[in-house]
Amino acid sequence: MKTSLLLISLLGTSLIGAAEKTDDAQMQIKQEGIQYIKMLGGTLKSQLQTHMQADKTGLSAIGFCSARAEEITKEVNEKLPEHASVRRTALHIRNVKNKPDPLDIEVMKAYEKSIADNTFQPNNIKMIKDVDTTRIYKPLVTQGVCLKCHGSNINKDIQEIITAHYPKDEAMGFKEGSLRGVIVAEIKK
Repeated sequence: MKTSLLLISLLGTSLIGAAEKTDDAQMQIKQEGIQYIKMLGGTLKSQLQTHMQADKTGLSAIGFCSARAEEITKEVNEKLPEHASVRRTALHIRNVKNKPDPLDIEVMKAYEKSIADNTFQPNNIKMIKDVDTTRIYKPLVTQGVCLKCHGSNINKDIQEIITAHYPKDEAMGFKEGSLRGVIVAEIKK
């Protein structure tokens, strides 16, 4: 009887230890993903803010986005380890290269539902294990300044640039507080 209790106790302890190691590993992957999201998001945001401050019309910002956003994403990815990547996507994309896959769509629809239900938290990072890859999602919420290029009343000069660079643009008609998209880090381990 004592031997059985000892074995059960040891088994329970080893299972708890294994679960803690798994939790620690998942937390490390999440933190790594957040680091890469911040690299991309921070670089894009700071440069976009610089352009918006220099030119309140938004023309400089849309010029920056159309000329540099994709290059910056590529540059950030070149700095990451081979097992990792980071990208942006949305349900309503401007650049067809940012098209979401089914898992991206599912996550973004969940974010939209939480916004509609008033349960949304902007810092709600979702982590999803998909076969051999873990995806970390950070929501991007539409702010007032975003509406210059993503709202309903877009300046005709900005609209011309959007149409010239993104003929299949779907990324307009947003309202402040709506989900603009996500930044996704993918970690293969």
